[in-house]
Amino acid sequence: MAQFVLDSLGKTFAGPVPVTALDGVNLRVRAGEFVCLLGASGCGKSTLLDILAGLERPSVGTALFDGKPIDGPDARRGLVFQDPALFPWRTIAQNVSFGPELRGLPRAERRARALAALARVGLGGFADAYPHQLSGGMRQRAGIARALANDPQVLLMDEPFGAVDHLTRIALQEDLLHLWERERRTVVFVTHDVGEAVFLADRVVLMSPRPGRIHRVFDVAVPRPRVRGLKALIEIEAEVYRAIHGIESGVERTAPDAPCRQTA
Repeated sequence: MAQFVLDSLGKTFAGPVPVTALDGVNLRVRAGEFVCLLGASGCGKSTLLDILAGLERPSVGTALFDGKPIDGPDARRGLVFQDPALFPWRTIAQNVSFGPELRGLPRAERRARALAALARVGLGGFADAYPHQLSGGMRQRAGIARALANDPQVLLMDEPFGAVDHLTRIALQEDLLHLWERERRTVVFVTHDVGEAVFLADRVVLMSPRPGRIHRVFDVAVPRPRVRGLKALIEIEAEVYRAIHGIESGVERTAPDAPCRQTA
């Protein structure tokens, strides 16, 4: 069953000069699937993620979650940003329990959810620390734990590892994959890093520049757990780069109905 269904979706932002961010997007995301939205800055991938989260509404077309129109934020869809934006005056556990607190859950249950979520991201010993006492990678793990505390069906992640150093980014990617392999939540992950997208995803959705359209979809049919540097992954990376260069040179025409390897 498709958990997300996008049909002929478009988004235009009003203003003195209207800006069309998305045009003619058709996509299905199945329950338990890991999908990466890949593209250059300004191609509309974050706008698309905001629509999936219910933070924006499409101007045209439809966006469905579990068969119903997305009409606002929903605790079943957890959102993780590039900046975890932790409250500096709250402990890590208090930050992680913020969502359950907004939902009115009792203090003891909020604490239990926070501790469980922190344990799942490897921060079990840091519940009572404050954000300034954690490294950048640890703060990002806390941001993921905050999303998990609501026990969502879906994680929507907007370049969550873009602000950390390369080695920390590799570690966070592997941690996220281990978490996904254990729990099989649906993940939609925005990135502009080709290697990251191919290493993480079941499918990589390559978007063309504004107005954002789905240019091609790559099926990463490589068994898990994956090993970096594997020939099959490198070959898919090379194929994605060729498609990107084709977009930049104008050789490849955007063709949402002609994806690579697997239809969307």
